[in-house]
Amino acid sequence: MTARLVPYESLNALQRQQVEAIEVHPEQIRFSGDIHGALHTLLSKPGPGVKGFALLADAIPVAFLLLKRPPVLPAWADEHSATLHALQVDQRAQGKGYGKACLQDLPEVARQAWPEIRGLELSVDADNAAAIALYAKYGFVDSGEAYKGRIGYERRMGLMF
Repeated sequence: MTARLVPYESLNALQRQQVEAIEVHPEQIRFSGDIHGALHTLLSKPGPGVKGFALLADAIPVAFLLLKRPPVLPAWADEHSATLHALQVDQRAQGKGYGKACLQDLPEVARQAWPEIRGLELSVDADNAAAIALYAKYGFVDSGEAYKGRIGYERRMGLMF
């Protein structure tokens, strides 16, 4: 598998169309949202606080994610971090290690986007054991704090550089 995480703005027109075609399993939408919501967040109010990244597998987008910094950083996040949002692997490409590839490349692309950051943070549904285990495998540490989110309780996890 040749996969690499690249900034959304570096995609060509065909690749952007392919990103728009990413489909998430229906049961995962409540956790990650869908591609249309993620792209709306990225493109509706462009600014320095939100960046999108696509995972290209042999030049074809198979996953997408957002990173946020101030002024759109969530209230629960440390001001010196970037936060991960809307990590989505196309359902037709799941089970091939693309989620893992995103998490492997994530620290490097986040530091390239914002060299001043000291880490990454995310919020994950407290009942999403598979996601929590995956994030932990790539160095994210559970803060031990749970808070009421959109759909239930969420855990905060962080990866310090």
